Amino acid sequence: MKDLHINKNLSTQQTKKKGTTKRSSQSYEVFSSKEFYDEFHYYGDDLGAVYSKGKTTFRVWAPTASKVNLLLFEEGIGGETRQKEAMNRDIKGTWISQLDGDVKGIFYVYEVHINNSINEVTDPYAKAVGVNGRRAMVVDLSLTNPIGWDNLTKPSLENFTDAIIYELHVRDLSIHQNSGIANAGKFLGIIEEGTKSSEGKKTGLDHMKELGITHLHLLPVFDFRSIDETTLEKNNFNWGYDPQNYNVPDGSYSTNPYCGVTRIKEFKKMVQGLNENGIRVIMDVVYNHTGHTANSHLNLLVPEYFHRFTTDGDFSNGSGCGNEIADERSMVRKMIVDSVVFWATEYKIDGFRFDLMGLHDIETMNLIREELYKVDPAIIIYGEGWTASSTPLPSNRQALKVNAPKLSGIAMFSDDIRDGIKGHVSNDKDAGFANGGLDFEESVKFGIVASTEHDQIDCSKVNYSKAPWANEPSQAINYVSAHDDLTLWDKIAITNPEDSKEERIKMHNLSNAIVLTSQGIPFLHAGVEMLRTKGGDHNSYQSPDSVNKIDWSRKATYNQVFQYHKGLIELRKQRPAFRMTSTDDIQKHLRFIEMPRENMVGYTLIDSANGDEWETIAVLFNANTEDIEVTLPAEGWGVVVNGKVAGTEIIERISQNKVIVPARTAMVLVQDDTIASKSLI
Repeated sequence: MKDLHINKNLSTQQTKKKGTTKRSSQSYEVFSSKEFYDEFHYYGDDLGAVYSKGKTTFRVWAPTASKVNLLLFEEGIGGETRQKEAMNRDIKGTWISQLDGDVKGIFYVYEVHINNSINEVTDPYAKAVGVNGRRAMVVDLSLTNPIGWDNLTKPSLENFTDAIIYELHVRDLSIHQNSGIANAGKFLGIIEEGTKSSEGKKTGLDHMKELGITHLHLLPVFDFRSIDETTLEKNNFNWGYDPQNYNVPDGSYSTNPYCGVTRIKEFKKMVQGLNENGIRVIMDVVYNHTGHTANSHLNLLVPEYFHRFTTDGDFSNGSGCGNEIADERSMVRKMIVDSVVFWATEYKIDGFRFDLMGLHDIETMNLIREELYKVDPAIIIYGEGWTASSTPLPSNRQALKVNAPKLSGIAMFSDDIRDGIKGHVSNDKDAGFANGGLDFEESVKFGIVASTEHDQIDCSKVNYSKAPWANEPSQAINYVSAHDDLTLWDKIAITNPEDSKEERIKMHNLSNAIVLTSQGIPFLHAGVEMLRTKGGDHNSYQSPDSVNKIDWSRKATYNQVFQYHKGLIELRKQRPAFRMTSTDDIQKHLRFIEMPRENMVGYTLIDSANGDEWETIAVLFNANTEDIEVTLPAEGWGVVVNGKVAGTEIIERISQNKVIVPARTAMVLVQDDTIASKSLI
C-alpha cells in the first residue's frame, strides 16, 4: 500500500511544545483508516517470544519502522549487548527473527529504527522480565508451574451475585509487624497459614477465610514502574496504577525481582493457595493508560498509534495520568484482549477489575467478555464506569455506567449507593444516609435493587442516576469504601466529629449492613471489618506503610465489629434471597415498606425469593438518632441482625407486627408463624 507512505511520513512527525508531544494530523487519519487496518492488522497468536527447546521465535508489530534489530543480553540490567540479530520484515507490519537452540533465560529488547530515531523497546508481549522490567526474558512457562497446578480445582461460583469481593493491596495485608506473616509484603505472604497477631487473632489468609469472602481483589499486580526493584530496602509504596509491562507480575512483590522466573512462580503459588482455600482471585488491571507517556515502550515502538490525542495534538489525558490508550484501534484492542486471556489461562485468574473503564471502547470490553466466557464462564468482569477527565472517544462508545446495558456480563461500581450511604466521596465533610445526611432514601433503595428497574423507586431523587442502568443485578457492584479516598471509618470521623466512638461504630456497621444485604455484588475494602484507618489520608497511593498497612491489633480491639461483618457475610452466603439473579425476580420478590419517618428504609423479601427456605424476610434501616417503631406486614418474627449481632440464628423473637428499630441500626428479621401470638422470649 504505497499510498499510505507508512515508513517515510508517519515515523517522526512529532514536534515538541511545552514538553508535550504533538501528533501529526496525517498520522491520525492513516492510523484510523480502513486501509491501515486491512493492510496491517495482525491476527496471529505468536506476538512476543514463542519458546521451545529447539528454537525461539520473536515477532513484533512495528509497521512504521524501517528496520528492527533484536538485542540480546545475559542480564536483565547492565552489561554489554551479547548479540544483535537483524529482524526480517514479515506480514501485516510484523518483524520476525529466530534463535536456534534452547535460549530460555536470555534477555532481549527490540531496537526500532524510525527515520532518524533509534529506540530500544521492551516487548509489549513480554511474558517475563528482568529487574525493573526494562528487558524482556525468554521463559519456559511450563517450568514455572507449582506442583498440582495442572489439576487445580476452582472454588465453585454458581452465579456472579454469589460473589463477596474483598479489595486488598498485596503489601497492606502483611507489612504490619503484628501480622505474624514471614513473607511480609510479598505474594507468598498472602497464602501463609496459621498466622496470628500478638493478641492471638487470625491474620492474613486465615483471617480472610474466617471472614468468609469468596473473591480477593488485588490492586495492580502486573509490572508497574514507580517502585525501584533494585532498592526494595527503602520500602517505597505505590498502589501500582502506572503500568509498564502488562503480562508480567510485579517484581517488588516477589522474593527475588532480579530472577525473571521467581515472580511468575510465586504469583502462581499465590493463586493456587488462595483457590485451594476457597478464594477466587481478581486482578485490578490498568489498560487505560501507560506509566510513561511519550517515552512509553508502546509510543517508542509505533509512535502515535497506541494513544489518543486531542484536536490540538497533545496526548489526551482522560486518565488523569498523562495519557490514555486508544483501544478503538484494532492492534491496541488485540493487545489488551490477548493480555487478559493470557492472565486467565496461564495464571488462572478468576476476575478482572478495569480501572477507569469509561476510557475503554465498548467493543473492546464486549470482546474481552466473549473471550473470557470461552476460558471460564465464572470469570467476573467489572470496572469503574467513569473517566478521570474528558476523552476524544465518543460518549456512546465509552464503557460508562450509563452504557451498562450495552455491556453484557460486565458489572460496574455503583457510586449511587456509595455516596448515598456515606456522602460525596470527594467532599470529606459531606454526609449520606448512614452518617446524618438528608434525602438519600431513594439512592439507598436504588442500590438495594442493584440499580435495576423497580416500580417503587423514584429515580428523579437518586443522587446521580436518573434511570436504572443495570439490566440485571449482576451488573452492579455495591460498596461504600475502597482504596481510593477516605476509609469509611475516617470518613465518619470527619462527618461526625461530635459523636462518640460508639455512635460512629453504629454508623459504620449500618453502612456495610446495607451493602451486604443489597441485591447485586457486594464489595468490601480490606480492613473495613476492623475499622481501618489511614489517619485521614485522602489519597494514599504513595504514602508510606505506616499509613497504608492493616493494623492487626484493631481486630482484637474492635472484635465485635469484625464479628458483625462476618455474620452479615454468613447471612448473605446462606440466604439466597439476598442474591437474586434476575431483575424480574427482584421486582416480584422485593417490596419496599412505607416507613414512619424520613431517614429510614425498609423492605421485605417475599415468597421464598430465589428459592430461599425463609419464605419472608424483613430488612430495616434506621439512620435517625432515636429509636423508631416500625409496623411489619404480619405478626411473628425472629431477629437475626440487630445493631451489634449479625448472622443466621434468631437472637430475639417478636410475636407482634411491630418492632422497635434502634437508632443508627440495621435489623433483619425472618417471619415465623410459630412465633406469632406467643409471649416474647
